[in-house]
Amino acid sequence: MPEQQTLPPQRSARRTHQVTALFSHGRLVTVPRKQARLEQLLTHLAETLFERDRSYTEREVNEALLTVHEDCSALRRHLVVAGLLVRPRDGSSYRRGR
Repeated sequence: MPEQQTLPPQRSARRTHQVTALFSHGRLVTVPRKQARLEQLLTHLAETLFERDRSYTEREVNEALLTVHEDCSALRRHLVVAGLLVRPRDGSSYRRGR
């Protein structure tokens, strides 16, 4: 049986705390500039806002992202560039990526 890699509890808790520190009353206060912190945020958003194996319209993606921040288009672009949301060339739908 292959070993499943998991973070030690203290590292996982620290990452969760770092992401939750970016929120106030359920709203994203700031989008981090540091790449590692941005990646943590984007992973959190992808995992909490979007289901695996489900297609979303651009409107649905925007509505989900608007629940946490007013600049949904910037967040959507970040998610696509990071490969956390994937879309066909025509932009007709979005799916959760990696």
